[in-house]
Amino acid sequence: MKKFLLSISVAMFIGVTSFAQETATVQTPKIDQKQWQHASIEKDSIYGVDTKDAIQFLKANKRKPSQIIVGVLDSGVEITHPDLRDNIWINAKEVAGNGKDDDKNGYIDDVNGWNFIGGKDGKNVDGDTLELTRLYVKYTNLFEKSADKEQNKSKFPEQFAEYQKVKNEFENKLAEAKQGAAQYGQLSEVFTAAFPTLIKEWGDKELNQKNMMSFQPQSQEAKQGMSIFAMLPQEAWEGKTMKEFTDSVLKEVNEGLKYYKEQVDTNLNINLDPRPIVGDNYDDLTERFYGNNDVDGPDALHGTHVSGIIAAKTGNGIGMDGIAGDGYVKIMSVRTVPNGDERDKDIANAIRYAVDNGAKILNMSFGKAYSPDKKVVWEAFKYAEKKGVLLIKAAGNDNVNIDEDIHFPTVYDTNGNVVSNNVITVGANTMDNNNLRASFSNYGKKSVDVFAPGAAIYSTVPNKDGEYKDLDGTSMASPVVAGVAALVWSHYPKLSVQQIRQVIVDSVNKNDQLKDISVTGGVVDAYKAVQLAEKIYKENKLK
Repeated sequence: MKKFLLSISVAMFIGVTSFAQETATVQTPKIDQKQWQHASIEKDSIYGVDTKDAIQFLKANKRKPSQIIVGVLDSGVEITHPDLRDNIWINAKEVAGNGKDDDKNGYIDDVNGWNFIGGKDGKNVDGDTLELTRLYVKYTNLFEKSADKEQNKSKFPEQFAEYQKVKNEFENKLAEAKQGAAQYGQLSEVFTAAFPTLIKEWGDKELNQKNMMSFQPQSQEAKQGMSIFAMLPQEAWEGKTMKEFTDSVLKEVNEGLKYYKEQVDTNLNINLDPRPIVGDNYDDLTERFYGNNDVDGPDALHGTHVSGIIAAKTGNGIGMDGIAGDGYVKIMSVRTVPNGDERDKDIANAIRYAVDNGAKILNMSFGKAYSPDKKVVWEAFKYAEKKGVLLIKAAGNDNVNIDEDIHFPTVYDTNGNVVSNNVITVGANTMDNNNLRASFSNYGKKSVDVFAPGAAIYSTVPNKDGEYKDLDGTSMASPVVAGVAALVWSHYPKLSVQQIRQVIVDSVNKNDQLKDISVTGGVVDAYKAVQLAEKIYKENKLK
């Protein structure tokens, strides 16, 4: 599920802090902050992945890349983005637009991937409920609305016990969402009315501490607009014009309002069921051939951003560079994640589709708290492992220990045993060496393997003319690792999936802040990874 993160501390103003990012002072590095994920800890004192030195090492060792396909299981990808279109996978066996399954893989016109949350008529699921909501509806029907509700409580004791937990969590989440929508709605109304007057009274003066101290607002509206400055650090507004700052605040407030309204109207709406759009038999977990070939979907922001981190074209003079954007990595879009919780059946089918159609690495920047059909996902994990495919998974953005609060999909079964050995789970780190773990990032000594840059990551977002945006999350850290894996594996293709996984986790830059909250205690490093891969190649006399 997509996560809303405030970029400034508006949350402080309304007393809502659960989605705020770091407010600690960050040391300003002497690097391009729009591409800080490429930085070197040795040269820049920033825990990036040292992409430049990795690429130079590969050239010095005359390693030439072979093409590798990365499946992006996400909300959709804008395949026409100027910084991505040259690095999009094309199914050479499929004839575009002829309405036939030319390659006989069961999916018609899957030229650039597939969409498992769309219908044959071309319609698509955009918003969906949380898995929590689906369970609440299921259990309410069983234990509250059924004529046999009393018998069901004794007949299904484990499900009834889970219902008690689900009911409490659902009701709390719904109350929080309604409160958030009301608070942000009130802020939106106040600021929409106040800011134009504030801008007019402020005039053309520079927005700095001196002018702020001498300014005397005349109208009630301007006074209301000024109230936000008392709640925000000076660095949040100094150096901007009043219009720039107030526009950014109002935009963020409206994003907060949109987020909470979507929670109430969609994610926590017990009367919503968009699945008929897909047209499958949802209860048939063995069903594989459904959906459509619209790999963009109605909201491709998340998947497009993820794809840019992996493979935005390198050196073209626009936007930013992907970790592995030199043309040998091709992005396969497998649309699987709505604005809401992904469904287990779709995830399992998306993994199998990507594997069967040649992807060697799958990026999975999604997750949820409940997984009623987790066994089909585990079977897909095992299938990918058998086929030699690496899965890179986001740890989640709830600031919790996922050794205790499980974040699905997980690599551990109900008995705590590892399901497959082809998964890397990724937490997010920041540019600030004093606060290395991003405040939103999940963690776990057992369940989070590595960390990677995931705060204020600048990457591609949907716009036919090319657009970019900063986003935060383990959703951004995961594709950084997928990009590093693609960079290494494309140049050392004879490594097995277990070897490439080991190369990634054994070459991290360790830091004491991470040692008790992850398996490796470190941040992924591309330069050290290619050096280790080179060593393995030479020791095993591989060419």
